[in-house]
Amino acid sequence: MLDEEELQALAEDIREHGLRQPVVLDAAGRILDGKNRLRACEIADVEPSYTTYAGDDARAYVLSVNSRRRHLTKGQLAMIAASACSVSEHPGRSETEQTARSVSEQTGLSIGRIGQARTVLRHAPDLVDGVISGAVSLDDAYKAAREAKAQADSAESQLARLRAEDPQLADRVVEGELTVQGAWAERKARVEEELRQRRVATNLLCEILPALAQIRGSRTFAQYDPELVPPGRAVTREVIEHAATALAEMAAVWKDRNLP
Repeated sequence: MLDEEELQALAEDIREHGLRQPVVLDAAGRILDGKNRLRACEIADVEPSYTTYAGDDARAYVLSVNSRRRHLTKGQLAMIAASACSVSEHPGRSETEQTARSVSEQTGLSIGRIGQARTVLRHAPDLVDGVISGAVSLDDAYKAAREAKAQADSAESQLARLRAEDPQLADRVVEGELTVQGAWAERKARVEEELRQRRVATNLLCEILPALAQIRGSRTFAQYDPELVPPGRAVTREVIEHAATALAEMAAVWKDRNLP
């Protein structure tokens, strides 16, 4: 749309000379060309005239009309084209290439420029109107879109890695219970807790087992005196049975893990 000053100037011209070019509608009554003229007619209080597009490619018509307007920059035109053009029929080409080539052929814009507009359309749709109006340059919008795409790709890769390491957490992200960042924070906390537990268990076993192994075959067992036992640390037959069971379980784990 034109800015307010331009609309007022167009309205004044229409008030003085009438609407020289009718508003173009499609078969369904939607405006293909002439939004500014229609608004200017309303401002000028002039009854607009209409015509219906009779061709078979309304989108191509819109692109052709806009491409002839000198006040549009290539960035604006590329954004309009990317927004309006449908995928053309070119067997053997990717969807992206089909669309870019189709728009390029209709507007004369470079495929690269159209590709930038398509990136904005996909990854920064909130900037599309700004580019079309001229408030935001296509280059700036493209830069923001690439950053948004990189963030999205990063989130997807992080989710894929999370699924490999902790499928349950990944499912909670997909279900919306957690963000990817929140899931990784929980994953980190779990890993740190598991490491703490392994460290405690390792230190405990390293304190007990080597000392027990050292008294094998000595008279240490025969010298046990119940009257000298520290509070709460008495060695009973039940304790010995539990210790024997623990050693058997430990031997089985060492065998399964192929530890020396």
